[in-house]
Amino acid sequence: MSTNAQSRTPKTAGRPGRSLAILALVLVALLAAVFIQGATSVKLGLDLRGGTSVTLQPRLASGESGKVTASAIDQAVSIIRQRVNSLGVAESEVTSQGSGVNRQIVISVPGDTGRRVVELVGQTAELRFRQVLVSGAPGATKTDGKTAATPPAGVSAATNAQYAALDCTLAANRKGTGSDKATDPIVACDRTGISKYILAPAEVLGRQISKASAAINQTTGSGWYVLLTFNDDGTKKFGALTTRVTSLPAPQNEVAVVLDGLVVTAPRINEAITSGNAEITGSFSQLEATDLANVLKYGALPLAFDRGEVQQISPTLGADQLHAGLLAGLIGLLLVLIYSLLYYRGLGLVSVGSLLIAGSLSYLLFLLLGKWIGFTLTLAGIAGAIVAIGITADSFIVYFERVRDEVREGRSVRSAVETGWHRARRTIIVADFVSIIAAALLYLFAVGGVRGFAFTLGLTTLIDLFVVFIFTKPIVTVVTRMKFYSSGHPLSGLSGKSLGVVIPTASTVKEA
Repeated sequence: MSTNAQSRTPKTAGRPGRSLAILALVLVALLAAVFIQGATSVKLGLDLRGGTSVTLQPRLASGESGKVTASAIDQAVSIIRQRVNSLGVAESEVTSQGSGVNRQIVISVPGDTGRRVVELVGQTAELRFRQVLVSGAPGATKTDGKTAATPPAGVSAATNAQYAALDCTLAANRKGTGSDKATDPIVACDRTGISKYILAPAEVLGRQISKASAAINQTTGSGWYVLLTFNDDGTKKFGALTTRVTSLPAPQNEVAVVLDGLVVTAPRINEAITSGNAEITGSFSQLEATDLANVLKYGALPLAFDRGEVQQISPTLGADQLHAGLLAGLIGLLLVLIYSLLYYRGLGLVSVGSLLIAGSLSYLLFLLLGKWIGFTLTLAGIAGAIVAIGITADSFIVYFERVRDEVREGRSVRSAVETGWHRARRTIIVADFVSIIAAALLYLFAVGGVRGFAFTLGLTTLIDLFVVFIFTKPIVTVVTRMKFYSSGHPLSGLSGKSLGVVIPTASTVKEA
């Protein structure tokens, strides 16, 4: 008489061929993307290949009183770190050093493109909207100690003299300082050096912007600009400003967009803008528009900074540590493979295949993410990938042991594969999601190298889930249909000797 375990109907097998076909398509698609994107190598982080570093020395803007406070430095570090993170997972480091008035901010960015990132994140990004009072040619005017002309209404003789002496054809006058005081009129250059201006006190400030994004002219397909959305206070003030200047003669009917003391654009206002949205145009490239939107969306730095010399820095760990990390990962992988083959024998080949597939997917994604979001691999990231080897091994061990338990209860191998999967997959999902949640929390609340570890761990755990569902389970279904496994061959890993039972086969005749 058969046991209850033997009489239960096996779970219906899925469609392993379809799952394996999906896996093949994913691999082909990733390979094609790698070739199309030209992603030929994994980008290494600051600790493995060096990069670019700059020191920012804080100072009070002209006309301001007080002192550089620790809270202002901490706020600046937070804003700069947000700007860096908006560019992708680049394993950059933003730290403060020193104490008291001597505190500095040090920005270190991996790779050869670090100079651009340093230029971006170090901007004060103090955006102000000012009415244009006077505009003219960029060159300086000789005054012989007198003002160039009678000052217009609202402009002092001193400001008019400063305007006359300003030469915007000189590159040194087009760098921007971010030191202009919002409540005072200023003289300023156009960022391209084609005009100079006398501007009224600022009426709308960057802190009144709630959102900034880069966009392209959909009609022409060219001409990048930055789209701004104001908060409630900014909407009211910008509406009042544009309403007032529409009826004034040129150039008083123009509103200048001033970033860090430079005029980005000064459009003529033809009608009041009360919707709370505005566009900054100015012959931007896509990169310039994107960078400007990024520095604006996280707010202005609370301090002005003197930028130190930008320097190339050597790797802090170097090739020896990289080789040591890779060797550790290789040794761990080999130990897992050897253990799997010795303990599970024929089933161990499935674990070998699972690890190879997971490794291939991880490598291809590292290549593509480096191209797409600036992902860089650091020693901490390598550690995350090594930990993932254990997570992947744990998944197929849970499944294999469940299958072996089902066989011990009297099921045939083919039946045990399906029933064991339905009982094991929940455990696998729960275990992997615990790792994913831990990785997500680390990534959100940590800084520096720990974020790289968390990102790599989370990514490779997701890959493990994909592999165990799309490869491990389907391939076990396929191989256990072979006589080598279904008959309980001594080298199959499912032999009666290794399990301590008599293995039933699909053709076993049971007595009623």
